[in-house]
Amino acid sequence: MKIKFCGAATGVTGSCHLVTAGESSDSGPTRVLLDCGQFQGGSAQEAQNYEPFPFEPSEIDMVILSHVHIDHCGRLPLLVKRGFSGSIYCTDASADLLTVMLRDSAYIHEKEAEWKNRKAQRAGRPTTEPLYTMKDVETALKQVVPVLYNQLVEPIPGVKFVLNDAGHIIGSAIVELWTTEGEDVSKLVFSGDLGVANRPMLRDPVIIKKADFVIMESTYGNRLHEDNEESIRKLADILFETAGAGGVVVIPAFAVGRTQELIYELNEFCEYNDDYRKRLGHVTVYIDSPMATAATEVFRRNAQVFDDEFKKKILSGDDPLDFVNLRFTKSTEESKSLNENDDPKVIISASGMCEAGRIRHHLKHRLWDPRAAVVFVGYQGEGTLGRRLIDGAKTVTLFGEEISVNAKIYNLEGFSAHADRNGLLAWANGFRTRPAAFFLVHGESQAKKDLAADIENVTGVRAVAVESVSEYDLAKTSVTRESQATGEVMDTEDIERLRLRIADMRDSLDNVLYYSRLALSEQNDPTVVTDINNRLQTLEKDIFALASAVKDQN
Repeated sequence: MKIKFCGAATGVTGSCHLVTAGESSDSGPTRVLLDCGQFQGGSAQEAQNYEPFPFEPSEIDMVILSHVHIDHCGRLPLLVKRGFSGSIYCTDASADLLTVMLRDSAYIHEKEAEWKNRKAQRAGRPTTEPLYTMKDVETALKQVVPVLYNQLVEPIPGVKFVLNDAGHIIGSAIVELWTTEGEDVSKLVFSGDLGVANRPMLRDPVIIKKADFVIMESTYGNRLHEDNEESIRKLADILFETAGAGGVVVIPAFAVGRTQELIYELNEFCEYNDDYRKRLGHVTVYIDSPMATAATEVFRRNAQVFDDEFKKKILSGDDPLDFVNLRFTKSTEESKSLNENDDPKVIISASGMCEAGRIRHHLKHRLWDPRAAVVFVGYQGEGTLGRRLIDGAKTVTLFGEEISVNAKIYNLEGFSAHADRNGLLAWANGFRTRPAAFFLVHGESQAKKDLAADIENVTGVRAVAVESVSEYDLAKTSVTRESQATGEVMDTEDIERLRLRIADMRDSLDNVLYYSRLALSEQNDPTVVTDINNRLQTLEKDIFALASAVKDQN
């Protein structure tokens, strides 16, 4: 087996890793691509998107997608445009979101190409094509195959995989991939992006027990997050202070994941915090991102993938993604109107790194105002406008105009959806059967190096900080241990986990029957029908996941 690191090798974006197995077989090698993400950041990073892939797209057999953030999925339409015709596998929630993300991405690429071409024509320069178009997206979406968490899938002979919850965003997955070469079976684990344990809405990242090799993210490999509760408290203080001064709070947030978490936390404030309601009950919170609006609806449709507390609220009729002073803008005109008055308000808008979208317009109108506050709640890549603001830029250029930075700039890392150094180390140390090596990607150079040293100290396993587009021949390692996709003996933890899941399913079935009877007497209440539908989906998915788990153990 070989691994070629084709993206997220020299930085955080552009996740793309090629796994090749069975080169000596009569049928030829099998090529599996893990993610196909877009490079994001400054002009140098963006330029990489237009370069040829370091492989032939038509020779790729399949793609497994860890999650739908653009730096992990954003070049899928380009891959299809350049010849890939296989299946794209991801979780069912990711499949729902992928439609939203890729259509929005195509729209941005088309609009940027139009803008650049108007300038080029006026200057007498050649025009350019967008990276891909809406037509390319629709073709790629036809190749998407949704699968369930914990479901063992064998798409082609000699290749099996299972997707486990990564706890990063809705539908995010840790990939367990088994490849067979002759009599040897190798197991590769790809972490995708790992989430933070004990956070609202999402379940904790799954700890994997066994692997031969691990590809692991390192975004916050040498940093610790502020406690989430502390960041929530600071956010409330910022809102109080800014609104009291008559200012506007602008929050650049990723449309998928971070925006919904902010809505959830603000809903908690509005419903359970008397002081917040008293002081900020008149302040409207605007979600100014068409993609975030669409993504929030996908979140509501996929309640079964959230943690128990979130599901309990949904099933009780309490929508944790809505509150009395929340508004979703629906048009460009509504978005523009937010900057036509200086009334105190909160504007949550994309993109999270301030590189595109409506957020740039809001920053143009608010950065100069000393009463305003800009609150960052997610990772800011090198070369991005968000990073420059966090690093203390005094002026920035937006739409050709130089803007003074007089607003207060805050960076609340406790809202990050990425595991920090301690979280990454805990996950790496969770393997009971140690891998032969960890390959660290998706991090800035020093973060990878520092995490590599920590992993080696904690686990005793070699950790490679991947620094460039490079390929490793794993067959040439000294590892002789085999890892099997099936046939592992169930231990007491496995049995207890299955027992608890069966108990949960029995409770779900009781609830379905109860609410079905209740619906007969409350036929005019649509929330009851929604509850029943959510419970049925949860039960159905649990049954399939349980069946797959049992099959995997036999």
